[in-house]
Amino acid sequence: MDPVFTLFCLFLSVWSSAQSNPSPVLGDVNVDRLFVPPNCGREAATGDNVRYHYNATFVDGKTFDSSYQKGGAKVALLGEGRLIAGIDKGLQGMCVNEQRRITIPPHLAYGSTGAGEVIPPDATLIFDLHLVDLWNKADLVVAKTISTPKDCKRSVMRTDFVRYHFNGTLLDGTAFDSSYARKQTQDSLVGEGWLVKGLDEGLLGMCVGEIRTLSSHHLKDMERREQATLVYNILLVDIHNPKDNITVENQVIPESCQRKSVVGDYVRYHYNGTFLNGVTFDTSYRRNSTYNTYIGMGYVIAGMDQGLIGVCIGERRRVIIPPHLAYGEQGAGDVIPPSAVVVFDVNIIDFHNPKDEVEIQVTHKPEICNDTTEANDVVHYHYNCTLVDGTKLFSSHDFDNMQETTLGWDKVIDGLDRALRNMCVGEKRVATVPPHLGHGEKGTEGVPSSAVLVFDLELVSFEKGVPPGYLFVWLGEAPTKLFKVLDVNKDEKVSQEEFGEFIKLQVAEDKGRIKPGMSMELVVTDMFQNQDRNKDGVITADELKLKVEEDKEKEAHDEL
Repeated sequence: MDPVFTLFCLFLSVWSSAQSNPSPVLGDVNVDRLFVPPNCGREAATGDNVRYHYNATFVDGKTFDSSYQKGGAKVALLGEGRLIAGIDKGLQGMCVNEQRRITIPPHLAYGSTGAGEVIPPDATLIFDLHLVDLWNKADLVVAKTISTPKDCKRSVMRTDFVRYHFNGTLLDGTAFDSSYARKQTQDSLVGEGWLVKGLDEGLLGMCVGEIRTLSSHHLKDMERREQATLVYNILLVDIHNPKDNITVENQVIPESCQRKSVVGDYVRYHYNGTFLNGVTFDTSYRRNSTYNTYIGMGYVIAGMDQGLIGVCIGERRRVIIPPHLAYGEQGAGDVIPPSAVVVFDVNIIDFHNPKDEVEIQVTHKPEICNDTTEANDVVHYHYNCTLVDGTKLFSSHDFDNMQETTLGWDKVIDGLDRALRNMCVGEKRVATVPPHLGHGEKGTEGVPSSAVLVFDLELVSFEKGVPPGYLFVWLGEAPTKLFKVLDVNKDEKVSQEEFGEFIKLQVAEDKGRIKPGMSMELVVTDMFQNQDRNKDGVITADELKLKVEEDKEKEAHDEL
């Protein structure tokens, strides 16, 4: 900007102020009001204390005194005879930050005697005054609310602990302190003598997020400043009482809540963590992963341990936690300030107890049910697998063929294996599987860690099976003299043809069962080769031994 233009504007400003504030004559003291601030809340009067800067000159412009050279403003009481009469009169009616030039005749200055070698007799004096502060002993702390949040559920009361930011200035706007500069709030109890009375009173009734201005000479002790009015612009950041417990708000409870969480449950939940002023310090959504923990056992802060008790799956709630149940006076690193109230908005995804079993709900059961599934059976079924909140994970309908498994053979997760037992063909079930019977703490591809799974099942068909390692099982008692039954031509040898015809007959008469999924020819061939121990193409009485007997011998051998 053109410096000439700037000077011109300054001249206009001073000229305008002077025109709107004509120079009065105060009892022979001539006053030129060089600058009058646009907002003047109060004018100096008798009985007020003032703090002002000055330059003192004679009529010829020679300086004989200056507060600027002395390094500090002068403090005086008006109307008490402590100043020369001309200055006392010249200060009357001044506003803070006002600038005046006063011309004082000798009889209102040092008269015909002068003042030592500095002021000659009968000298007219000129003082350029700048009022920087003004107060009265009767003044109280003046509190002015700048802004208040619309939703104020709680305001400061005595014995509350508050955290606030402030900018501290003198009355003329000179900054002397700021919590913002220190990047740390001012923390204190209210009404317990931790603060000067003026500040104690000024904080009462404030809401979190409210901004107030406090001003008073009585605030000086807070920063050990003498003879100055202090102005504090305060933003309340946090409030709690040392006697507070957690507060639960904004609960959204699902219509169906079959059970509520208890101590020892393992909970998966999403959360947003904020301070009382709404500033976010952490969120699980940003990590796209739930927070998982046991509750009521000290794995999380005490307030959250308490706040997660009694929740339903699918519930949302806000938990407000005072610092003594959160991160305490120390805070948590650079994330949580000391003595901070924390707010968690939680969404309960699911929970379970390590003692939980598979929960089965039968949604359809055929009227006729002659047989049900059991261990070793080969089952064919359809399923939809979701999380508790309905998120789809897998479905057999996405493939060309239905799902097949052999029960008890560790081909599917334990919970699903259990859910498929004792089912009739055509039966439908909903099975809720806790993670320790599902994919556990680590999860698997497409399945979150520690997730409770929900299976919508339909049994299409099943085949009765045989135990692992068996190709054929008796459905009743085996013949007592099996070799004689097998040796049809009584030549003390059993051919593969004789062996095969016998097995086929047992299956046809429902006296035995072969392994599902294998052809009769393959079963006969494998069984015959297992019994033909010397591989000469026939089985003798010494070679024939039932697998049950072999297993017993093996168990006895293992024990030895």
